[in-house]
Amino acid sequence: MSRKPIVRPGGRSARVQQSVHTAVRELVAEVGREALTVPLIAARAGVTPSTVYRRWGDVHELLSDVAVERLRPESEPADLGDLASDLTAWAEQFLDEMNSPPGRAYIRDALLGDPDGDNAGQCSAYAAEQIDAILARAAARAERTPDTETVLDTVVAPLMYRILFRPGRLDAPYARRLVDALLGTPPEPAAVPPG
Repeated sequence: MSRKPIVRPGGRSARVQQSVHTAVRELVAEVGREALTVPLIAARAGVTPSTVYRRWGDVHELLSDVAVERLRPESEPADLGDLASDLTAWAEQFLDEMNSPPGRAYIRDALLGDPDGDNAGQCSAYAAEQIDAILARAAARAERTPDTETVLDTVVAPLMYRILFRPGRLDAPYARRLVDALLGTPPEPAAVPPG
């Protein structure tokens, strides 16, 4: 059964969503993903299994929905005074969060239970909204800015590819190099070993 599109609800529906999401997070911490079942989640959340099945379809789609909520940024990107600094700080934080063990698990969950690609699109929208905010601030300071799609293609896409498929050697300098290449900033000289 495929999950029906969910509009973020208010009232009872919001309380059900919150209690089910909380139950999932608690149970993942206690028993692990592999032990999750809809009846176990429903009992913890205080709802009927049919409520979970009707709303989410199965455990994978529910985990995907929880992951998308957990991947939602909690604040505006930092304002450090110029585009290069703002975008670099954001890219480093994005990499740090997405490349962490919980971040990787959320990414996997968001994609695994997403047969229609809606959750992947929502995660992409989160990144685009953050980039839009950075670019709007830079434009207000009369800085020349790339468009959001170019930032997604040049910075976010390589980061996500490496997080998903080539996780070794991912670090802040890699994120900085991507931003530098986007903005045409000359690379910093390599450190010369002593001696």
